[in-house]
Amino acid sequence: MKIVKCDEDGLDAAAEVLLSGGVAVIPTDTVYGLAAHPKFPQAVERLYTIKSRPEAKPIALLASDAESAESFVGGFPPSAKALERHWPGALTIVAAGEGLRVPDHDWTRKLIARCGGVLRVTSANLSGRRPASDAPSALADVGLSADIVVDGGISPGGVPSTVVRVTGQNIEILRQGAISIK
Repeated sequence: MKIVKCDEDGLDAAAEVLLSGGVAVIPTDTVYGLAAHPKFPQAVERLYTIKSRPEAKPIALLASDAESAESFVGGFPPSAKALERHWPGALTIVAAGEGLRVPDHDWTRKLIARCGGVLRVTSANLSGRRPASDAPSALADVGLSADIVVDGGISPGGVPSTVVRVTGQNIEILRQGAISIK
C-alpha cells in the first residue's frame, strides 16, 4: 500500500493503480471514497470485501462529467436530466439501475477522466461505520487493504451525497444528504 499526495504525481500514481485493476482510497467533495475501475470485476469485488459490504447493496459510479454519466447508462429520462443542475455536486442520481454522481472536486474529476470517465466508488469506511472525512481516518478503517491512498486533506463536504431514484417523472429520495431536493 502506497500513500501519495493529491497532486499531479498522485494523479499519475492513482490512475496507474486503477487502470491496472487495483483499488484506491481517494478524496471527494463529500467524504473519502474507495474506488475501482468498473472494467475490472475483481477490483469491484474487492470493494465489497474491504468494506464488508453486503453484495446486495450496489456501488455507485462517480463520473468525470454529466456526459460520461449519461453515456454509461445510455441516457437519462428528462426528470433526471433536470437534476443535473446539481452537478458537479453531492447528488447521486439512480437511473437505469445505476447510481451516478459527478463530484465537485477537480482532482477527483481529473482522475476519473483519466480512467475513462467513470469509476465505482463507495465511501472509505467499513459498512455501518461513519464515512471518513480525511485520509488518516480512511487509512485506519479500510486503507490498509487498498493499493494506494491519496491524501487530499479534509474533505470539504463531510456529508455523504443525497441519493435520488428517478423512474419516468417520479423522483424518490433514497437518502437525504448534502443536497436538498424538493
